[in-house]
Amino acid sequence: MSDIGQRKREHIDIVLSGSARHSAPAGFDAVHFQHNALPEADLGSIDLSTSFLGRKLRLPYLASSMTGGPDVAERINRAIAEAAQQLGFAMAVGSQRISLTTADRSGLGPELRRLAPDVPIYGNLGAVQLVHGMGLAEARRAVDELGADALILHLNPLQEALQQGGDWNWTGVEPAISALTRALPVPVIVKEVGSGISAAVARRLADCGVAAIDVAGAGGTSWAAVEGRRSASPAAEDLGDIFRDWGIPTARCLSDVHAALPLMPLIASGGIRHGLDAAKAIRLGATLTGQAAALLPAAMNGPEAVIAHVGAVARALRIACFATGSRNLAALRTAQLQ
Repeated sequence: MSDIGQRKREHIDIVLSGSARHSAPAGFDAVHFQHNALPEADLGSIDLSTSFLGRKLRLPYLASSMTGGPDVAERINRAIAEAAQQLGFAMAVGSQRISLTTADRSGLGPELRRLAPDVPIYGNLGAVQLVHGMGLAEARRAVDELGADALILHLNPLQEALQQGGDWNWTGVEPAISALTRALPVPVIVKEVGSGISAAVARRLADCGVAAIDVAGAGGTSWAAVEGRRSASPAAEDLGDIFRDWGIPTARCLSDVHAALPLMPLIASGGIRHGLDAAKAIRLGATLTGQAAALLPAAMNGPEAVIAHVGAVARALRIACFATGSRNLAALRTAQLQ
């Protein structure tokens, strides 16, 4: 296994252990819907479908990017792809850096499109890699290897700062994103990895021409804590704990970014626990809600487990619509809050 592959396998193990979560919440417990005791709606007929970047989805759900070494990535991605095809949600793969720089595709090849021909699949590269040896050619390959509908660029400056051998020089990343959005034939989505995107940064990304933003706020996995746990150095582990709760809570990111950019398609990830959180995220401005760590145990256990997990999210979301008198997601976006 390559050094990158080993690191990503360690990431999986740490996330599964539950030892690297933000201790601060994502902020959804402070959001309360006003109950509608006379909903005038049929629970079984509530429409959870949505459109995102020109593609219709039966559920407003994204299986968010997950890391994973060569021995588990294929299992994870196949399980998600099969479930996504059956239920009609979108999926994003983890970083394609391994498949672009080694002979190991780690489950990041055309088989995913064969398993999920009818749903959006999003590729993934680290934005900082655009100034460290990767560019348009690699981005095109990342898209072509998957038959991807869009490319996600992830922003992870805090993680890189705490990672042994991480990329510390982020000079030039913003213009590189701008150049890529102009040249790549598919939409570019930009996401954080758990520290959130502020309204000010979102405006800069909009000026770069990105098609959508995943706010990926604080409240779920803390990649500062993950890197601290990975380290063999007590000092580095202490540093990870110092920055464990660094970031903007997901609910605040959504409110602020949606207010600043009301027409920008948004994905809410970072501490989405269940379908009620998903409903609140949609009410705050999200088009899709994403889960990674919460979905990971199911993804490790196969497509049936993923179907069960996402089905439970959908059931709670549908009940939230019903209890607010919302017959579809458009109505949920205007539901009364307390």
